[in-house]
Amino acid sequence: MIDLSKDLFIAPNQFCSGSVAVAGSKSISNRVLLMAALSTGITELKNLLISEDTQVMLDALKKLGVRVERSEGGMVRTYFVHGCGGKIPIGHASLFLANAGTAFRPLTAVLSLTSGYYEMLGVKRMYERPVGHLVDGLQQLGANISYKGREGYPPIVISPQGPDKGGSIEINGEVSSQFLSSILIAAPLLKRELSIKVKGVLISSPYVDMTINLMRQFGVKTALSSSSEFTVLANQGYFSPGKFWIEGDASNASYFFAAGLVGEGPVKVSGITRNSIQGDIKFLDILGKMGGQITSDTRFVRVAAGQRETLPAFDLDLSDIPDAAMTLAVIAIFCDGKCYLRNIGSWRVKETDRITAMGRELRKVGAIVEEFEDELHVTPPNPNQIPDEITIDTYDDHRMAMSLSLLVFLGLRLRVRNPKCVEKTFPRYFDEFYKLLKEFPVITIDGPAGSGKGTVAKGVAARLGLNYFDSGTLYRVTALAAIELGIPLDNETEIAKMAKFLDIEFTQNGVIWKGRPVDGEIRADHISKGASLIGKLPMVRQVLLSVQRETAVSPGLVTDGRDMGTNVFPNASLKVYLTASLDERGRRRYKQLIEKGLDASLTDILEEIRQRDNRDESRLASPLVLSNEARYLDSTKKTPKFVIDQIVRWFEGG
Repeated sequence: MIDLSKDLFIAPNQFCSGSVAVAGSKSISNRVLLMAALSTGITELKNLLISEDTQVMLDALKKLGVRVERSEGGMVRTYFVHGCGGKIPIGHASLFLANAGTAFRPLTAVLSLTSGYYEMLGVKRMYERPVGHLVDGLQQLGANISYKGREGYPPIVISPQGPDKGGSIEINGEVSSQFLSSILIAAPLLKRELSIKVKGVLISSPYVDMTINLMRQFGVKTALSSSSEFTVLANQGYFSPGKFWIEGDASNASYFFAAGLVGEGPVKVSGITRNSIQGDIKFLDILGKMGGQITSDTRFVRVAAGQRETLPAFDLDLSDIPDAAMTLAVIAIFCDGKCYLRNIGSWRVKETDRITAMGRELRKVGAIVEEFEDELHVTPPNPNQIPDEITIDTYDDHRMAMSLSLLVFLGLRLRVRNPKCVEKTFPRYFDEFYKLLKEFPVITIDGPAGSGKGTVAKGVAARLGLNYFDSGTLYRVTALAAIELGIPLDNETEIAKMAKFLDIEFTQNGVIWKGRPVDGEIRADHISKGASLIGKLPMVRQVLLSVQRETAVSPGLVTDGRDMGTNVFPNASLKVYLTASLDERGRRRYKQLIEKGLDASLTDILEEIRQRDNRDESRLASPLVLSNEARYLDSTKKTPKFVIDQIVRWFEGG
């Protein structure tokens, strides 16, 4: 892992691509930990986020007597939470909750409806984040809560609950939706119907929708009378769903989605889909309207830049996605005009005053930033006046660090102070981010059929310890998929649509499609001919371009094909154009067929290769050409070892 104990330096970049993964959602993790603790039964939680905030919740639950076990086996982190059936085992505790609002607020609500005595403590910044509206709502239910310091702010003391004061309350929703979510989570402890009316405009309402969704999965139903009135029905309790999978964090994914847009991409983000129950997934809709190319299936989302040369300016109400809105503040720097971020007043009471902090940092790249109580107006800098290097302060705020890291795509050198703050919600953020930035060596070997590209590319990859990718395999699998699905091989639109969701994996043991090995199937003659046909379809080639570029990962790549150096990897470290005479290529193909025990005619083979050359050189989409940067290598009458040695010498500078 990257050392986060000291300042981080990120080299200038303007482009990025690759694959990253996001861990479980913080908002979901802390909610389901508490619901599982209150449940009857044992809940198996998979993909739980492990970060400072979730560790705070885990530590608090254990201190309250809830039994939580971690499974060390398997590929996915698993926790078993033994529910207490709504009765907190330990009735007297002092809980240190750091700066974790997703732990402090719901625990305050739950514990205030018990007969225990609890002290709720945190770090200095937590004592600057208001909880008055939450406490007001709980006191309407008879909660006995007192402030140890400033009125309306932590730290607080919870004493045994007073007399129950009724079945309906009002709560202010203008500061944080967590207040409403916290009371909703605690409501089943009352064992009677509770109606909650929200005063003012409820911000971040998708987070409340998510809370209700999760409660339902744990057996608790909530009725919605209107957008501001909620009712938790009587005589309900939490029941374990048995197993629960925690989806990836949409807020944390937003930085990688944005990288795919401003860094051109493609960037593939695993662990999250467009069907997420998290409100911040709507961030993708905004990127789509800005021209981003977005594809998704049941396991990932892929984002790349669109056809526009610049990103359009925007004017948006961001009250529903305040966390992802921070990413938009940085995207504004890349837009073609002044951008308006509205209804972001909740930024003021987060880990830092994010409106002030974001304004200060964006000005470092030359942007004009106007700050208002609940708005930020950003005018992008003059491209000719962007500095070569800046230092960003992170204010001990994980989202400041992660969103501002995108400034590296301006082509400047970035120094990040206190990168350790990302441990609050995404300890491996910079490890994943670097996967998109680091320039791994790429060697492309293009050339006509029969020139020995595949044999040579595999040999070079083995000698240098790099990954190998056969681009022809991708087209073969696409042809196989089209044939099995009954799609005519000349139906460009349908094949391109299908290829967007091609479930293909390249492993050390071979090619996997839809969970089955297909190395043998794709070598069949009719599949080879199908691959040649669809390789001429421009829309299909464009779709598969993203998949090919995602193969350039650590420690580097050797790849062969027809247009790998001219189109797929135009900035490759080394480009080779490998060829051989027509007669030589014909003899090689003839020998291969005879060794396999197949009938073959050298005359027919030569004619077939001649026609293949004509097709490859004349097709409209990415024809076979010798690029100006490529090293020309004729393999006629040369051994594979000779050719491999020459390419390795070129790569090593010889």
